[in-house]
Amino acid sequence: MPVTDTVADVLTRLRNANRALHDSTVVPTSKFTLELLRILQEEGYIRGFEAVPDSAPQEMTRVHLKYVGPKRERVLNNLQRVSKPGLRVYKPNTEIPRVLKGLGIAIVSTSRGLVTDRVARKLGVGGEVICHVW
Repeated sequence: MPVTDTVADVLTRLRNANRALHDSTVVPTSKFTLELLRILQEEGYIRGFEAVPDSAPQEMTRVHLKYVGPKRERVLNNLQRVSKPGLRVYKPNTEIPRVLKGLGIAIVSTSRGLVTDRVARKLGVGGEVICHVW
């Protein structure tokens, strides 16, 4: 079944796997998805990701989720989609939101690529606010 909003699909898969305390989940692969996962890994929300070999009609990527402590407490508490296909949300660099007063991150699609809110402010560029992560 074709998906109209691939970003929302990836975020939902990550959110569901995280709530079920799975060690990993599989998401469809695209350049955008790989950049999103790279940012999540750099910020410490996931352990890593890798290509799934022999994933026939569509390439898939396995995402390894991260938990801490003996009780497996979640590192990734929530993912919230901000800009949607029906309502795009664009912000200049002065209005890019701070998520939970800096405890979370906003992922922004800019002319310099996909970056976090801190990097976008540092570069002085605005763009489309894709999602909030905390």
